[in-house]
Amino acid sequence: MTSAVTGPLAGITVVEMGQLIAGPFCGQLLGDMGADVIKLEPPGEIGKGGGDPMRVWGRGDYPLWWEVVARNKRAVSCNLRLPQGQQLARDLIARADILIENFRPGTLEKWGLAPETLHALNPGLIIVRVSGYGQSGPYAARAGFGGIGEAMGGWRAIVGDPDRPPSRMGVSIGDTLAATYGALGALAALNHRHATGQGQIVDSALYEAVLQVMESQVPEYVASGYVRERSGSVLPGIAPSNVYPCSDGEYLIGANQDTVFSRLCTAMGRPELASDPRYATHVARGRHQDELDALIGAWTRTLTIAELEERMIAAGVPAGKLFRPADMLADPHFQAREAIIGVPHPRWGEVKMQNVFPKLSATPGSVRRRAPETIGQDNDAVYGELLGLDAAALADLRQRGII
Repeated sequence: MTSAVTGPLAGITVVEMGQLIAGPFCGQLLGDMGADVIKLEPPGEIGKGGGDPMRVWGRGDYPLWWEVVARNKRAVSCNLRLPQGQQLARDLIARADILIENFRPGTLEKWGLAPETLHALNPGLIIVRVSGYGQSGPYAARAGFGGIGEAMGGWRAIVGDPDRPPSRMGVSIGDTLAATYGALGALAALNHRHATGQGQIVDSALYEAVLQVMESQVPEYVASGYVRERSGSVLPGIAPSNVYPCSDGEYLIGANQDTVFSRLCTAMGRPELASDPRYATHVARGRHQDELDALIGAWTRTLTIAELEERMIAAGVPAGKLFRPADMLADPHFQAREAIIGVPHPRWGEVKMQNVFPKLSATPGSVRRRAPETIGQDNDAVYGELLGLDAAALADLRQRGII
C-alpha cells in the first residue's frame, strides 16, 4: 500500500532508532505528516532479540499495535552493537533531517553516535532524544519507562478513587506525551533550521512531558498549600460534571456553566434548581457537588442512554455516551470525518485504525504505507537508494550479521 506523499513533511527524511512506544510514536506522528521514516531494528528473529518488541505487543488474539505505530515507515536492520553497524547508521544519519532515539542517555555516545559526532557529519541534523529523566541532571542515567514518568510528573498520584491506590490510565500516556512533545520540538527545530541551517537537540523527558499537562498544580501548592488528590470521576468544585447511571449503562454530562446548568434543569423538569441558592452559582454547585450528583443520578436512572442523549442534544447540554471500539466503528460522526480508516493487509484483509490527526486543509497527512512485515524488508531499497550499496555489499553485510 503506497500513495503519493502529500503531507507537509514530504521531502523530510527521518531515521528512527527508538523501540517500544515513545520513539516509535514520535516517528509515527512525523510519518503521518509525510516524512520518509526509516526505522532501524536489530537483525534476528522477532521475539528473540530481533526487531522492535512492539511487533509482538498488543491485546486480544492478535498483536496489532505494530500495525498502527509502524505505519508509514520503511524498515531496515542494523546491528548497532557492532562497529560496522554503527558506521552504517552514521552513513544513514548523515543524509537525514531528523534522528529519533529513546535509549537510556549515554547509549548513543557508547555506540560512537554522540550528537557532536553526528553534527560534524550533518550540521543541520535535528536529534530528538526521548528518555525517562532527560539528558542532564542527577537522574539522567536511570532507566525510565512511561509509568515512572507519570508518577514523577504528578499524574499517577491524582488518578483513581480516593479510597484506593493510584490508578493508571488505560493507555501509555506518559510515552505518547513525551513522543508528541518530541515531534513538536522537531518541528520547531526545523523552522529554526530554515532560518539558520543549523540543527539542534530536542530533549524530551517523560516526566517533564507529563508535568506540562498538570495544569496549575504547582502554583496552587506554592500559593496556598493546596494539593490535588485522587477524586474518582469528578473534578472537585466543578459541578455537575460526571458520569451518571442510566437504565442501560452510563452517560457523561458536563453542565457546570451557569447557563448550561439552567438548560439541564429545564430538561430534567426541575427548572427551579437553577435558582436554588445551593446550585445557582459555580461556587455553590461545587460546595454541594455530591448531593447535586445524587439528584441528577436519580433522574438519569429512569432513562435509557438513547433517551437521555436525545434530551441533552435538544437542550444544548454538552454530554455523551462512553464510546468503545464498536461504538466508534458504527458512529456516523466518526464515519463522516473518516476518523477511523481501513488499511489493507495481506494477512488480515483490512486493519481498522485511527486516521492521521490533526487534519490539515492544504497539505493533509495520510497513511501511505502499512507497517513493515519483516525485519529489514526495505534493506535493499534504502541502503541501495541512500548509500549506493550493491547486492554484493548487502550480501556481505548480511553474512557478517550487520544487517
